[in-house]
Amino acid sequence: MAPEAPVGSRWQAGWLEGARRCPSPNFGPRPADAMIDLIVVHSISLPPGQYGGPEVEQLFTNQLDWQAHPYFEQIRGAEVSAHFFIRRSGALVQFVDADQRAWHAGASSWCGRDNRNDDSIGIELEGLEGDWFEATQYAALTQLCQALALRYPIAHVAGHEHIAPGRKCDPGPGFDWARLQQGLGWPIGCFPDVTHSGSGQQI
Repeated sequence: MAPEAPVGSRWQAGWLEGARRCPSPNFGPRPADAMIDLIVVHSISLPPGQYGGPEVEQLFTNQLDWQAHPYFEQIRGAEVSAHFFIRRSGALVQFVDADQRAWHAGASSWCGRDNRNDDSIGIELEGLEGDWFEATQYAALTQLCQALALRYPIAHVAGHEHIAPGRKCDPGPGFDWARLQQGLGWPIGCFPDVTHSGSGQQI
């Protein structure tokens, strides 16, 4: 089944055509010398394990009702964002101009560089950390990565768990890195070592 909202490769500044815009106030400028060469894959669902609602978009736009669910008390006051969000249907939402710095990575390091918010693109997949993801999401993610690589010098793709080990665990063992690598056809060295070992297969 094709993604609900096919991803194109045309841009309006840092906004991707084909993505529904839902602007977040949680962003800032990148350093002047930033080289945007990393894609960071995350997973999120609010409340955890529940899909299809407005809560993720509300979180990233500072409109979440902290009292609407007991879990929300654990993240009360959080001001976070990602550049993109891929729903279970494959529908794509964009929160932050990709030329700008979204607040998705936190304390992080990858390929010898710290503070990877400065030079990465954050993509959230609607899903429970460690659980499996839909074929429509892999299709949309593959198309999105291809569109990003046409605009930026993308050299690496990693999970939040890889750039912030011990602090973050998403997208987790249910994410099929080999599937993404094969779909993109990019060199295996662009991906975490889990791709090489054959672990991280869809469950």
